[in-house]
Amino acid sequence: MADRRRLAAVALAVAVLGTAACGADEPAGPAISVAGDNGGYHGTYLDESPFKVADVPLTGTDGEPYSIATAKAPLKIVFFGYTKCPDICQVVMSTVAQAVTKLDDADQEKVEIVFVTTDPARDTEKVLGSYLARFGDGLVGLTGSMADISALGDSFKVSIEDGRKLPSGGYEVDHSTYTYGVLGDGAEVIWDSTTSPAEMSADMIKLLKS
Repeated sequence: MADRRRLAAVALAVAVLGTAACGADEPAGPAISVAGDNGGYHGTYLDESPFKVADVPLTGTDGEPYSIATAKAPLKIVFFGYTKCPDICQVVMSTVAQAVTKLDDADQEKVEIVFVTTDPARDTEKVLGSYLARFGDGLVGLTGSMADISALGDSFKVSIEDGRKLPSGGYEVDHSTYTYGVLGDGAEVIWDSTTSPAEMSADMIKLLKS
């Protein structure tokens, strides 16, 4: 949405945080290989075999069911993370928010940013809503049972692990740090945590034209 432009300063401030995964190195993600010119994308283009997204309805911040596979937005940018993540989740969400602000108004209206929690025990609809408000208006936050979240994650080849207790008394959740560009019910492009906002934005434009 056009309103997301107001978050450029916030996104830049968040981007100075470290880029290590939540308490670990980059967790295992999808096993993929790139051939040829990668379709001209900066991310990994799943030309021959896009991941088919499972039609698993989760609960949005508005309390309504939401399925990534059937949502009407032409392009959905999907990330699995959690609100108490100390580092990488904020960096990735900042990158995504900045990338969308680089689109023209018409293309911004076609993109929906979707954040799927990997910590549903703590990430209620209210908590997700407050967290995502830092990155812009109209972002979709999804929570639900761990079984449903894991089933959805499986279709993205995302590894979601149970939380690990910390000496402080809290806990952290290891998860994949990839971001996915979804057209319809197919994840077409995967970006890793080193992708820049400009690179991701260019790929979004290319996806919208495909």
